[in-house]
Amino acid sequence: MNDTNEVVVFGHRNPDTDSVVSALVFADFLRRIKINAKAYRLNDLDNETKFVLKTAGIEQPDVLPDNLPNGTKVALIDHNESQQSMENLKNMRVTYVIDHHKLGDLTTPEPVFLLFEPVGCAATLITKLYIDNQLDITQQIAMLIVSAIISDTLHFRLPTTTDKDRSIVNYLLPITKIDNVTMYANQMFEANSDLSGLSLQQILQVGFKIFLFNDQQWGVSLLYTIYPNRILESKEGLLQEMVDEKKKSNLTGILFSVVDIFKGQNYMFIIGEPERTVVREAFKANTEKQVADLGSRMSRKKDIIPCLEAYFKTNH
Repeated sequence: MNDTNEVVVFGHRNPDTDSVVSALVFADFLRRIKINAKAYRLNDLDNETKFVLKTAGIEQPDVLPDNLPNGTKVALIDHNESQQSMENLKNMRVTYVIDHHKLGDLTTPEPVFLLFEPVGCAATLITKLYIDNQLDITQQIAMLIVSAIISDTLHFRLPTTTDKDRSIVNYLLPITKIDNVTMYANQMFEANSDLSGLSLQQILQVGFKIFLFNDQQWGVSLLYTIYPNRILESKEGLLQEMVDEKKKSNLTGILFSVVDIFKGQNYMFIIGEPERTVVREAFKANTEKQVADLGSRMSRKKDIIPCLEAYFKTNH
Protein backbone atom coordinates (compact mmCIF):
# COMPACT_ATOMS: atom_id res chain seq x y z
CA MET A 1 0.00 0.00 0.00
CA ASN A 2 1.29 3.43 -0.96
CA ASP A 3 2.32 5.95 1.67
CA THR A 4 -0.22 8.74 1.09
CA ASN A 5 2.54 11.31 1.65
CA GLU A 6 4.51 9.87 -1.27
CA VAL A 7 4.13 11.31 -4.76
CA VAL A 8 3.63 8.41 -7.16
CA VAL A 9 5.42 9.15 -10.45
CA PHE A 10 4.72 7.25 -13.66
CA GLY A 11 4.63 7.46 -17.44
CA HIS A 12 2.06 6.21 -19.92
CA ARG A 13 0.42 2.80 -20.12
CA ASN A 14 2.74 1.23 -22.71
CA PRO A 15 6.12 2.34 -21.38
CA ASP A 16 8.91 3.51 -23.64
CA THR A 17 12.37 4.75 -22.73
CA ASP A 18 11.38 8.40 -22.28
CA SER A 19 8.33 7.67 -20.11
CA VAL A 20 10.24 5.31 -17.80
CA VAL A 21 13.43 7.37 -17.62
CA SER A 22 11.57 10.64 -17.11
CA ALA A 23 9.57 9.11 -14.27
CA LEU A 24 12.78 7.93 -12.60
CA VAL A 25 14.50 11.27 -13.14
CA PHE A 26 11.56 13.39 -11.96
CA ALA A 27 11.19 11.25 -8.83
CA ASP A 28 14.90 11.82 -8.17
CA PHE A 29 14.43 15.56 -8.69
CA LEU A 30 11.53 15.67 -6.22
CA ARG A 31 13.56 13.80 -3.61
CA ARG A 32 16.45 16.23 -4.16
CA ILE A 33 14.12 19.12 -3.26
CA LYS A 34 12.90 17.21 -0.19
CA ILE A 35 9.61 15.86 -1.59
CA ASN A 36 8.98 12.17 -0.99
CA ALA A 37 8.50 10.50 -4.38
CA LYS A 38 8.87 7.14 -6.08
CA ALA A 39 8.81 6.14 -9.76
CA TYR A 40 6.65 3.30 -11.04
CA ARG A 41 5.80 1.71 -14.40
CA LEU A 42 2.39 0.73 -15.70
CA ASN A 43 3.49 -2.27 -17.75
CA ASP A 44 6.41 -4.42 -18.90
CA LEU A 45 9.48 -2.65 -20.29
CA ASP A 46 10.69 -2.99 -23.86
CA ASN A 47 14.22 -4.21 -24.64
CA GLU A 48 15.56 -0.73 -25.36
CA THR A 49 14.50 0.54 -21.94
CA LYS A 50 15.95 -2.55 -20.27
CA PHE A 51 19.24 -1.93 -22.11
CA VAL A 52 19.33 1.71 -20.99
CA LEU A 53 18.62 0.91 -17.34
CA LYS A 54 21.20 -1.89 -17.31
CA THR A 55 23.82 0.36 -18.90
CA ALA A 56 23.12 3.10 -16.35
CA GLY A 57 23.11 0.62 -13.48
CA ILE A 58 19.52 1.40 -12.48
CA GLU A 59 16.93 -1.14 -11.29
CA GLN A 60 13.59 -1.33 -13.07
CA PRO A 61 10.87 0.65 -11.28
CA ASP A 62 8.16 -1.41 -9.63
CA VAL A 63 4.80 -1.94 -11.29
CA LEU A 64 2.25 0.56 -10.01
CA PRO A 65 0.09 -1.13 -7.34
CA ASP A 66 -3.58 -1.48 -8.23
CA ASN A 67 -4.72 -0.66 -4.69
CA LEU A 68 -3.60 2.94 -4.33
CA PRO A 69 -5.77 4.80 -1.84
CA ASN A 70 -8.11 7.41 -3.26
CA GLY A 71 -6.48 10.82 -3.11
CA THR A 72 -2.93 9.54 -3.60
CA LYS A 73 -0.69 12.26 -5.05
CA VAL A 74 0.41 11.34 -8.58
CA ALA A 75 2.73 12.86 -11.15
CA LEU A 76 1.89 12.18 -14.79
CA ILE A 77 5.01 12.02 -16.94
CA ASP A 78 5.14 12.00 -20.75
CA HIS A 79 1.33 11.88 -21.02
CA ASN A 80 -1.79 13.71 -19.93
CA GLU A 81 -4.64 11.73 -21.50
CA SER A 82 -6.72 9.38 -19.37
CA GLN A 83 -6.78 6.64 -22.05
CA GLN A 84 -3.00 6.39 -21.76
CA SER A 85 -2.79 6.54 -17.97
CA MET A 86 -3.47 4.38 -14.93
CA GLU A 87 -6.84 2.89 -14.15
CA ASN A 88 -8.80 4.86 -11.58
CA LEU A 89 -6.90 8.08 -12.33
CA LYS A 90 -10.04 10.10 -11.57
CA ASN A 91 -9.77 9.11 -7.91
CA MET A 92 -6.14 10.19 -7.59
CA ARG A 93 -4.85 13.66 -6.74
CA VAL A 94 -2.90 14.80 -9.80
CA THR A 95 -0.16 17.05 -8.45
CA TYR A 96 2.35 17.32 -11.31
CA VAL A 97 2.13 16.91 -15.09
CA ILE A 98 5.23 17.03 -17.28
CA ASP A 99 4.62 16.41 -20.96
CA HIS A 100 5.55 17.34 -24.51
CA HIS A 101 2.39 16.07 -26.23
CA LYS A 102 -0.85 17.81 -27.11
CA LEU A 103 -3.32 18.61 -24.35
CA GLY A 104 -5.79 15.82 -23.71
CA ASP A 105 -8.82 15.39 -21.48
CA LEU A 106 -7.16 15.94 -18.11
CA THR A 107 -9.07 18.02 -15.58
CA THR A 108 -8.22 18.62 -11.92
CA PRO A 109 -10.19 20.07 -8.98
CA GLU A 110 -7.24 22.18 -7.84
CA PRO A 111 -4.20 23.95 -9.34
CA VAL A 112 -1.31 21.65 -10.21
CA PHE A 113 2.30 21.99 -11.32
CA LEU A 114 2.27 21.87 -15.14
CA LEU A 115 5.34 21.80 -17.37
CA PHE A 116 4.51 21.57 -21.07
CA GLU A 117 6.79 22.48 -23.96
CA PRO A 118 6.91 21.30 -27.60
CA VAL A 119 10.30 19.62 -27.32
CA GLY A 120 11.41 16.20 -28.50
CA CYS A 121 11.54 14.51 -25.11
CA ALA A 122 10.00 14.86 -21.66
CA ALA A 123 13.42 14.34 -20.07
CA THR A 124 14.59 17.55 -21.73
CA LEU A 125 12.07 19.48 -19.63
CA ILE A 126 13.09 17.77 -16.39
CA THR A 127 16.74 18.62 -17.00
CA LYS A 128 15.78 22.28 -16.96
CA LEU A 129 14.36 21.79 -13.45
CA TYR A 130 17.74 20.51 -12.23
CA ILE A 131 19.52 23.45 -13.84
CA ASP A 132 17.03 26.07 -12.58
CA ASN A 133 17.34 24.68 -9.05
CA GLN A 134 21.16 24.53 -9.30
CA LEU A 135 21.26 20.79 -8.62
CA ASP A 136 24.21 18.67 -9.65
CA ILE A 137 23.39 15.94 -12.18
CA THR A 138 25.05 12.61 -11.47
CA GLN A 139 26.52 10.35 -14.13
CA GLN A 140 23.60 7.91 -13.77
CA ILE A 141 20.96 10.62 -14.17
CA ALA A 142 22.86 12.13 -17.11
CA MET A 143 23.00 8.69 -18.76
CA LEU A 144 19.26 8.26 -18.33
CA ILE A 145 18.42 11.70 -19.74
CA VAL A 146 20.71 11.43 -22.77
CA SER A 147 19.31 7.96 -23.49
CA ALA A 148 15.74 9.24 -23.30
CA ILE A 149 16.46 12.08 -25.70
CA ILE A 150 18.22 9.75 -28.14
CA SER A 151 15.25 7.38 -27.98
CA ASP A 152 12.44 9.92 -28.32
CA THR A 153 14.14 11.87 -31.14
CA LEU A 154 15.70 8.80 -32.81
CA HIS A 155 19.04 10.56 -32.25
CA PHE A 156 17.73 13.82 -33.70
CA ARG A 157 16.08 12.21 -36.76
CA LEU A 158 12.48 13.06 -35.84
CA PRO A 159 10.92 16.42 -36.78
CA THR A 160 9.96 16.93 -33.12
CA THR A 161 13.65 17.44 -32.27
CA THR A 162 14.47 20.94 -31.04
CA ASP A 163 17.64 22.88 -30.30
CA LYS A 164 16.84 22.44 -26.60
CA ASP A 165 17.09 18.64 -26.99
CA ARG A 166 20.42 18.96 -28.78
CA SER A 167 21.82 21.42 -26.26
CA ILE A 168 20.85 19.23 -23.29
CA VAL A 169 22.60 16.24 -24.87
CA ASN A 170 25.71 18.33 -25.52
CA TYR A 171 25.59 19.64 -21.94
CA LEU A 172 25.25 16.18 -20.37
CA LEU A 173 27.47 14.07 -22.62
CA PRO A 174 30.71 14.90 -20.74
CA ILE A 175 28.99 13.81 -17.49
CA THR A 176 27.83 10.49 -18.99
CA LYS A 177 31.35 9.53 -20.08
CA ILE A 178 29.89 8.00 -23.27
CA ASP A 179 32.86 7.73 -25.63
CA ASN A 180 30.95 7.48 -28.91
CA VAL A 181 27.35 8.70 -28.78
CA THR A 182 26.54 7.48 -32.31
CA MET A 183 27.68 3.98 -31.44
CA TYR A 184 25.68 4.09 -28.21
CA ALA A 185 22.56 5.30 -30.07
CA ASN A 186 22.93 2.42 -32.54
CA GLN A 187 23.20 -0.03 -29.64
CA MET A 188 19.94 1.39 -28.31
CA PHE A 189 18.26 0.99 -31.71
CA GLU A 190 19.57 -2.57 -31.93
CA ALA A 191 18.03 -3.34 -28.54
CA ASN A 192 14.78 -1.65 -29.58
CA SER A 193 14.66 -3.80 -32.71
CA ASP A 194 15.18 -7.03 -30.78
CA LEU A 195 11.69 -8.49 -30.63
CA SER A 196 12.78 -12.03 -29.85
CA GLY A 197 10.46 -13.71 -27.40
CA LEU A 198 7.60 -11.34 -28.13
CA SER A 199 4.31 -12.58 -29.54
CA LEU A 200 2.71 -10.74 -32.45
CA GLN A 201 0.17 -9.34 -30.00
CA GLN A 202 3.00 -7.97 -27.85
CA ILE A 203 4.72 -6.49 -30.91
CA LEU A 204 1.52 -4.63 -31.79
CA GLN A 205 1.35 -3.27 -28.24
CA VAL A 206 4.95 -1.97 -28.11
CA GLY A 207 4.04 1.51 -29.33
CA PHE A 208 0.27 1.35 -28.95
CA LYS A 209 -1.78 4.35 -27.80
CA ILE A 210 -5.48 5.14 -27.97
CA PHE A 211 -6.72 8.53 -29.20
CA LEU A 212 -10.17 10.09 -29.33
CA PHE A 213 -11.32 11.64 -32.63
CA ASN A 214 -14.92 12.94 -32.76
CA ASP A 215 -15.91 10.57 -29.95
CA GLN A 216 -14.33 7.69 -31.87
CA GLN A 217 -11.58 5.67 -30.22
CA TRP A 218 -8.67 4.85 -32.54
CA GLY A 219 -5.63 2.78 -31.73
CA VAL A 220 -2.43 4.10 -33.31
CA SER A 221 0.75 2.07 -32.95
CA LEU A 222 4.25 2.90 -34.23
CA LEU A 223 7.11 0.44 -34.15
CA TYR A 224 10.58 1.86 -34.78
CA THR A 225 13.09 -0.68 -36.04
CA ILE A 226 16.32 -1.10 -37.98
CA TYR A 227 14.98 -4.38 -39.36
CA PRO A 228 11.64 -3.46 -41.01
CA ASN A 229 11.63 -6.52 -43.28
CA ARG A 230 11.40 -8.81 -40.25
CA ILE A 231 8.14 -7.14 -39.29
CA LEU A 232 6.80 -6.94 -42.84
CA GLU A 233 7.32 -10.69 -43.16
CA SER A 234 4.84 -11.13 -40.28
CA LYS A 235 2.25 -8.87 -41.89
CA GLU A 236 -0.58 -11.41 -42.10
CA GLY A 237 -0.29 -12.37 -38.45
CA LEU A 238 -0.09 -8.74 -37.34
CA LEU A 239 -3.13 -7.80 -39.41
CA GLN A 240 -5.10 -10.48 -37.59
CA GLU A 241 -3.83 -9.18 -34.24
CA MET A 242 -5.05 -5.73 -35.26
CA VAL A 243 -8.50 -7.12 -36.06
CA ASP A 244 -8.60 -8.84 -32.68
CA GLU A 245 -7.42 -5.74 -30.79
CA LYS A 246 -9.97 -3.56 -32.57
CA LYS A 247 -12.77 -5.85 -31.45
CA LYS A 248 -11.44 -6.42 -27.93
CA SER A 249 -10.93 -2.72 -27.18
CA ASN A 250 -14.09 -1.63 -29.01
CA LEU A 251 -12.16 0.68 -31.33
CA THR A 252 -13.57 2.46 -34.36
CA GLY A 253 -10.25 2.03 -36.14
CA ILE A 254 -6.72 0.78 -35.66
CA LEU A 255 -3.47 1.70 -37.41
CA PHE A 256 -0.03 0.12 -37.10
CA SER A 257 3.14 1.58 -38.61
CA VAL A 258 6.52 -0.02 -39.12
CA VAL A 259 9.08 2.79 -39.26
CA ASP A 260 12.56 2.16 -40.68
CA ILE A 261 14.83 4.20 -38.40
CA PHE A 262 17.76 4.56 -40.81
CA LYS A 263 15.80 5.03 -44.07
CA GLY A 264 13.12 7.18 -42.47
CA GLN A 265 10.29 5.24 -44.10
CA ASN A 266 6.81 4.56 -42.69
CA TYR A 267 4.86 1.46 -43.74
CA MET A 268 1.33 1.52 -42.28
CA PHE A 269 -0.73 -1.68 -42.03
CA ILE A 270 -4.41 -1.34 -43.04
CA ILE A 271 -6.95 -4.00 -42.04
CA GLY A 272 -9.88 -2.63 -44.09
CA GLU A 273 -12.52 0.04 -43.62
CA PRO A 274 -12.80 2.69 -42.29
CA GLU A 275 -8.99 2.66 -41.95
CA ARG A 276 -8.34 2.61 -45.72
CA THR A 277 -10.51 5.64 -46.42
CA VAL A 278 -9.17 7.62 -43.46
CA VAL A 279 -5.54 6.97 -44.44
CA ARG A 280 -6.20 7.82 -48.09
CA GLU A 281 -7.88 11.10 -47.21
CA ALA A 282 -5.75 12.13 -44.24
CA PHE A 283 -2.35 11.25 -45.72
CA LYS A 284 -3.08 11.10 -49.47
CA ALA A 285 -1.70 7.58 -49.38
CA ASN A 286 -3.05 4.61 -51.28
CA THR A 287 -3.14 1.10 -49.85
CA GLU A 288 -1.62 -1.82 -51.72
CA LYS A 289 -1.75 -5.35 -50.31
CA GLN A 290 -2.95 -3.85 -47.02
CA VAL A 291 0.09 -1.59 -46.60
CA ALA A 292 0.07 2.18 -47.12
CA ASP A 293 3.33 3.98 -47.89
CA LEU A 294 3.37 7.06 -45.66
CA GLY A 295 6.78 8.17 -46.86
CA SER A 296 8.91 10.02 -44.33
CA ARG A 297 6.17 10.51 -41.72
CA MET A 298 8.11 9.21 -38.73
CA SER A 299 6.62 11.07 -35.77
CA ARG A 300 3.22 10.09 -34.39
CA LYS A 301 3.06 13.37 -32.46
CA LYS A 302 3.87 15.64 -35.41
CA ASP A 303 3.27 13.62 -38.59
CA ILE A 304 0.40 11.26 -37.78
CA ILE A 305 -1.99 12.51 -35.08
CA PRO A 306 -2.32 16.11 -36.42
CA CYS A 307 -3.27 14.77 -39.87
CA LEU A 308 -5.88 12.47 -38.34
CA GLU A 309 -7.27 15.28 -36.19
CA ALA A 310 -7.52 17.56 -39.25
CA TYR A 311 -9.33 14.83 -41.19
CA PHE A 312 -11.87 14.12 -38.45
CA LYS A 313 -12.43 17.83 -37.84
CA THR A 314 -13.71 18.24 -41.40
CA ASN A 315 -15.44 14.85 -41.54
CA HIS A 316 -17.86 14.66 -38.61
